[in-house]
Amino acid sequence: MASTRVKQAIGATIAIVLFLILYFISPGFHNFVVQGTEILSKADVSGLKEYLLSFGAWAPVVSGALMVFQSVIAPLPAFVITFTNGLLFGAWWGTLLSWSSAMAGAAICFYISKIYGRPAVEKLVGKKSLEYADKFFDRYGKHAILIARLLPIVSFDVISYAAGLTSMRFWPFFIATGIGQLPATIIYSYLGERMTGAVKVVFWVFIVVIVLLVLGAALKARFEKRVIIEGEEG
Repeated sequence: MASTRVKQAIGATIAIVLFLILYFISPGFHNFVVQGTEILSKADVSGLKEYLLSFGAWAPVVSGALMVFQSVIAPLPAFVITFTNGLLFGAWWGTLLSWSSAMAGAAICFYISKIYGRPAVEKLVGKKSLEYADKFFDRYGKHAILIARLLPIVSFDVISYAAGLTSMRFWPFFIATGIGQLPATIIYSYLGERMTGAVKVVFWVFIVVIVLLVLGAALKARFEKRVIIEGEEG
């Protein structure tokens, strides 16, 4: 077991070193990272579409790489990639590409936590974000992954990292992630394929409705708890 963990640590370290070497030595790779990050940070679907098209037949590979990149390194909006994949490759292939690459990113985050531990994860996602994730796991236990994947307001990346710090095994994490993220991936890809001004409005309405449902559920739980306490005091 210890030998396997050492091999994983060596492999992960080599991958990180290679990434850094490419980033600082290769102008093409450096520009790829910088430009992709800039487009995602602006949530620019049109810009990302043109950016991916510039790679020709390699566009799906670049899209997948961006999804993994944003999962592991940069807290960028993944839905922009999913939306654009639907626009470029259609709802079916866009869903498959976005879903599989997000799964790969989640798996990498999980193993980074397992290999390097909490100090390294805190530097990647921030101490406060990780503490929030800890509370999320304390509250929802074994259902935390599935619930987090179904809620767009909960950080996909932070939960992936936090899961690796728990006693959770990889396959339950991986399966819950796959099931939980699939509905939103399908919806974003479908909307991306049919993107018009009206669909953009529907997309944001969808996000607002989800947020309101989550807030409503939270307020309902607090209200019921308060009623119970007041009833017992009375």
